Amino acid sequence: MNIRERIEHLRAEMRKESIEAFIIFSADPHMSEYLPEPWKERVWITGFTGSAGLTVITLDRAGLWTDGRYYTQAEIELKDSGVELFKDGLEGTPSYTDWIIQETSVQAAIAVNALTTSHQNWNQLKIKLDQNQRILVDKPLLNRVWHQRPTALPQPVFHQSIQYSGKSTVDKISDVRKQMQAQKANLHIISTLDDIAWILNLRGSDVACNPVFLSYLIITTQEVILFVDKNKLEHSAKDSLREADVEVKPYEHFFDFLSQIKDYSILLSSDCNQAIFNTLPLSNKLVVAPTPSHLLKAVKNETELQGFRKVMVKDGVAMVKFLYWLTHQVGKEKLNEFSIGERLDEFRAQNEHFIGVSFGSIIGYQGNGAIIHYSAKKETCSSVHDKGSILIDSGGQYLEGTSDITRTLALGEVSESFKRDYTLVLKGHIRLALAKFPQGTCGAHLDSLARLALWEEGKDYNHGTGHGVGCFLNVHEGPQNIRKDLNPQVLIPGMVISNEPGYYVVGKYGIRHENLVAVRLWKKTEWNNFYEFETLTLCPFFKDSILKELLSQEEINWLNEYHQTCKRKLEPYLSGDIQKWFTALVSPL
Repeated sequence: MNIRERIEHLRAEMRKESIEAFIIFSADPHMSEYLPEPWKERVWITGFTGSAGLTVITLDRAGLWTDGRYYTQAEIELKDSGVELFKDGLEGTPSYTDWIIQETSVQAAIAVNALTTSHQNWNQLKIKLDQNQRILVDKPLLNRVWHQRPTALPQPVFHQSIQYSGKSTVDKISDVRKQMQAQKANLHIISTLDDIAWILNLRGSDVACNPVFLSYLIITTQEVILFVDKNKLEHSAKDSLREADVEVKPYEHFFDFLSQIKDYSILLSSDCNQAIFNTLPLSNKLVVAPTPSHLLKAVKNETELQGFRKVMVKDGVAMVKFLYWLTHQVGKEKLNEFSIGERLDEFRAQNEHFIGVSFGSIIGYQGNGAIIHYSAKKETCSSVHDKGSILIDSGGQYLEGTSDITRTLALGEVSESFKRDYTLVLKGHIRLALAKFPQGTCGAHLDSLARLALWEEGKDYNHGTGHGVGCFLNVHEGPQNIRKDLNPQVLIPGMVISNEPGYYVVGKYGIRHENLVAVRLWKKTEWNNFYEFETLTLCPFFKDSILKELLSQEEINWLNEYHQTCKRKLEPYLSGDIQKWFTALVSPL
C-alpha cells in the first residue's frame, strides 16, 4: 500500500467506530525518541521519517506537525502523500488541537492509542477537547490496518561493569528509594528505557543506536521487579540482577501485574503512557512527578566523566583519520553521502570498545546540509565532489561513553557568504564554550551566547543549541538542555551537554559546529559558586573557512588553545602523512 491507501484504510476503520479524528504520536509505550521498528507508526502512515512530529488523520484531511529541524525534510518526504505539513513554532501555524476542533463536529470522538500516548499529552488533549465538547477515546486503530508490522528479534542484554558505570546497581536503587521517600511514595513505576538501563547497569540493543532494551521496572521499599523478555538476558545480566536482588518477570505480564496493585502511593512520571494510568486500580494514590533517575543519571560521576574523556581521544583519532581520507580522496574517486557515512563508521569501528554508532550519521553535501536532520539514502543520496561544502554530524557508542560531533568543511571552492556564516557560527560556539555562569543558571540563560553573532546580522537557526548526552546511553538525554524555550532545570557540575549552534541556507549549504562539554566548577566567590564548561570533544575546525577578521582576540586564543589540546592528545596516535596534515590543521590561526 502507498501512503494514500494506508490513510484510506485507517479512515475506513474510523468510520466503523464513528471516530472523526485519529492522532498518531511519534512514540512507543516507553516514550522513546528513537523507536523500535514495530512502533514507527507515524512513519508508516505518513512516510515522514524525522524523529519528532505527530499526525492527525480526519475523515477528509491529514496533517503532520513537526519542528524547525524538519521543515525542509518534511516538505520533501510528504510530497504527493496527501498529508499537509504544519510548521510548529511558526506564526500562523495552528496547534494540532485547534485544528482538530476546527475540523470536527461537536460531540465528535477523537481517538488515540493510550499505549503510545503519554499521560501529559492525554491530559492536555482531554482538557482541550472537553472545553470544546469533543470526546477523547482510546482506540488503537492502527493495529487493524498495519498488518505486516515488523517483529523485533530478541537482542542480548548484558551487564555494564562498575569500571564503566562507577556505581553499583544496589547503590543506584538506594538513591532512587531515597527520592521515593522524599515524595512519600512506596512504589515507583519506571517506563523510560534509558532510566531502566542506567539504574540496573544493563545495556541492550532493542532500539537502533541506543543501548537499551524493552522493559518496565517497578521499585518498592522492599522489592525490585524487572519486566523483560528473559531470553534476552546474558549470564552477566542474570548474575548482576541476582546480586542486586532484582526479580525478573516476563515483559508481557506488566499490565496484568499493574491491575493487581492496590493501596500504594505510586510515584510515576507524566511521561508514562496513558495505558499505565488507565490500568492502575483507583485505590492507589498517584504521585505524578519527574522520574528521579532522570537527574541522577544526568549528573555523571567521575568514572563516567573519565570514560567520556577516553572516548573523545579514540573518537577524535577516528575523526581525524576519516577527515584526512575524505579531503584527500574527494575528486579522485566516486563518492556519495551514503558511502562517506559507511567509511566513517569503518574508521570508528577500528577503536577498542566500539559498540556502534550513537545515531544515524547526517552527511549533508551542499544543499542537503541545510536539512537539519538529513538522512542520506543509498538509492537517492547525492554524489560528492571536490567543490562546495559538506556537513558531517555523527557519533559513536563505546563501553566508556557516547560521542556526538559535527564538523562542516569546504571540499573545494566555497562562497564568501559561506565563510562568513561559518565564522559567525564558530563565534557562537566559542562564546558558549567560554561561558562562566553562577549556580542556578538554566540552559535558556546561556542560549543567546551561541546565537548573538548571528542575531546581529538578522540570522538564526531552528533548533536547540545543546542537549544532554548519556554515558553509553541515549545520545539525547534530559532533563538539561540549552535552547530558547525556558526549561527550569539548572545546570549542575557533571552534566554533559552539546554545544552546537548552526546556520542553514536552503538549497545551498548547512553549517553546524558541535562539541560535547561538561559542566564543572570554575571558582567560588562571595556571590556564589561559578561554573564553566570543559570541552570534551577533540577534533580540529577547518581554518580555511574562517574569516579571521570577524573573530575577537579572545576567540582566536580559544581556538588556538583548543587546537593545541587536540594536538597534545591526538597526535601520539597519528603517523606519516596523516600526522603532517593534522599538524598543519592545528597550527595557530
